[in-house]
Parts: sequence; C-alpha cells; structure tokens
Amino acid sequence: MILEMKVPSPGESITEVEIATWLVEDGDYVEKDQPIAEVDSDKATLELPAEESGVITLKAEEGDAVAVGAIVCLIDMDAKKPEGKSEATTEASTPTQTSKTEEKPTEHQQTYASGSASPAAKKILAEKGISASEITGTGKDGRITKDDAVKATPSMGTPAGGTRGSERKKLSMLRRKVAERLVSVKNDTAMLTTFNEVDMKPIFDLRKEFKDDFKAKHGVSLGFMSFFTLAVVRALKMYPDVNSMIDGDYKITHDFQDISIAVSGPKGLMVPVIRNAENLSFRGVESEVKRLAIRARDGQITVDEMTGGTFTITNGGVFGSMLSTPIINPPQSGILGMHNIVERPVAVDGEVVIRPIMYVALSYDHRIIDGRESVGFLVAVKEALENPIEILMENNPKKALEL
Repeated sequence: MILEMKVPSPGESITEVEIATWLVEDGDYVEKDQPIAEVDSDKATLELPAEESGVITLKAEEGDAVAVGAIVCLIDMDAKKPEGKSEATTEASTPTQTSKTEEKPTEHQQTYASGSASPAAKKILAEKGISASEITGTGKDGRITKDDAVKATPSMGTPAGGTRGSERKKLSMLRRKVAERLVSVKNDTAMLTTFNEVDMKPIFDLRKEFKDDFKAKHGVSLGFMSFFTLAVVRALKMYPDVNSMIDGDYKITHDFQDISIAVSGPKGLMVPVIRNAENLSFRGVESEVKRLAIRARDGQITVDEMTGGTFTITNGGVFGSMLSTPIINPPQSGILGMHNIVERPVAVDGEVVIRPIMYVALSYDHRIIDGRESVGFLVAVKEALENPIEILMENNPKKALEL
C-alpha cells in the first residue's frame, strides 16, 4: 500500500512552503513519526514527520516551493525494514576501473546571436548594472539566457592576490519574507524615531539585592526584560495610540497588551509574542521570555506563537549596539529599541556622577501616532525604569517579585 504524504497547513494564512532540508534520502526506510524534512514557511521552520513506516520516495527537491496540500513524498507501507546493507550495495559504491571518456565543453558556433541577451536576461542585467559583453552565454550559439543573467555577478575589480572565493546561497523563505516586510515598512509607513536615555542604577540596585532569592524561588533570572515589558505595558495604557494599528481607513485600538520580543534564532530574526502581558508579574514575564527564547533557539517555535502582537521590544544591546533606529514590525505602529549599558558621567543634583546609562529609541508610524504621544510614551517608559519601586512595584519589591 502506497501512502501519499501531503504538505500540512502550518497556519491559516500560509498557502505555500519551501523544502529547506530533506533529513532522509530517496529509498530510505523511515519509521512512523520520524522527522523526514524541514520545511520553511514565511513565518517559521517546521519539521515534517513521517505519517507511516515504510520506504520513502521523494517527490520534491530541496529548495522547491510546494503548495499546502501537495504531495511531497510517497511511503511504501508494505516494504519490509532492511536488516543491513547488502553486498551489492557495497560493490556498487566501489570505484571501478572502467574507462571514462572525458567530457569536453561544448563549443558554440559564433553567429549573430552570440553574446546577445534574451529580453528577460536584458532586464535582469540592467537591474544589476552588468554589461552583456562581460558574460559568456550558455544558450544556443552562445546566447545569454535568463539563467545566465540570474547567476551573473558584477565585477569585483582586478584581483590583487589572495583568496577570492564566494558562495551563492538561496535565502530561506522566512528570510525572504522578513526582507519583503521590512521593505514594505519603509515604503508604506511614515516612520520616525525619538530617543531618550535611562539611568539604570535603580534597576541595578534591585537586581543586586533580589536576583539570588528570585532565581532560587522561581527558577528564572531577574533580567531587564521584565522591567522593560512592564514599563511598556504601563505606557501603552497611558498612550493607547501607540498600541493601535491602521487598517485601511480605520484605526484599531487594542485594550490588551501583547508584547512581541525580537530574538535572533538559527533561521534568522523571530518575534514571539508574550500574550496579555498586562496580566503578568515579573516572574511571569521572565518565565515566558525564557520559554519563548529557548523554543526559538531550538527551532521549535510555532507560527501561532509569532502571530499577532500589538507592540514590539527589541534588544540590540546584547550585540553591543549603542544606538539604533529599530524598524516597525507591521502591522504594529511602534517598536522600542534597547541598547547597551555604558557608564557615563551625568549631572545629578548639580553634581557630576558616573551612572550606568542606556539609550532607548522608539520608532513609530507618524500616520497614527503624533509627536506628543510618541515622546510622552518614551518619557513614561523612562520614568518607570528610573523609579521602578514606586511605579512598577507599588513600593513593595518583595511582594512584586513574589518573594
């Protein structure tokens, strides 16, 4: 009996996936539920498990775009599990002494078409700024084909010695979708960025006093993300326009705060969502951040866990960024960028003191958020971070940290 395995739907809005990697080879015997492939969608990379045990026949190549519901492989369920490699297989893999005729490259006859580019190739070469005279065509009589144009790369100048290797690798579907969304943000929004600075000493003092007890009781570290998330939740309640998004001629304002956290995963940038962050405590936020970060790192994050979100926080500071203009995560209207913490001289009560300072940036869509709201929102975040005991903990740190 032959089982036709079809591409399952990874999510409601996804109609196509890409075969990223086959984890088995054509003709292999696979066990039921054994991962046989990794497939990329425009939101996540998912494993495809075998639906039954048997010998597999692959029907798609790595890199192929396959529609949801299409057949990707066949499984012969009547085939018996092999006990080991046969001698015939071993012999077949041993090099033989048969003579081989060396293949010579095909010599193209020079005609009027030699070196000429097809209409499709001309367009691609024009976009790349490459002259047809710089390319050797592989088409009939030396004509430059569309494939030649796609593979062509601009001249890198006259070599001056040293290694000059390069690699051409197709972007994953996830990465291509991220690129598409980022370009659309620049084209379709009126994005501006406002900046401020935060004195992190009050948070440093709190973490120094309570981090050991917090870790011992809750099993997670008391990091910066819980302070920033709860400060953002408070600010979003004060300035609901920042928690809104545009839908055509309408503005949608949410009465909940789903906070997207930008994390770097093995497949690129991923943005899992902390649902209803307004209902979470410091412990709840830290536990959820840890859970989502581990799932993203291990490639187990699901489409549902990255769907939605009303506002995003991104932390370029973990990579050493001093200042940046984060790009909005559509269809949201705002994103907060955290940066590295550096000891800087600042004026406090008329005296110069050294304090751990972080620059923060809010990028926002000016179509829906005005300057008053954007600046006020960032100031509200700053106030909560610089006075966390009073504003975020109601003057009772132990109760807020559930100690």
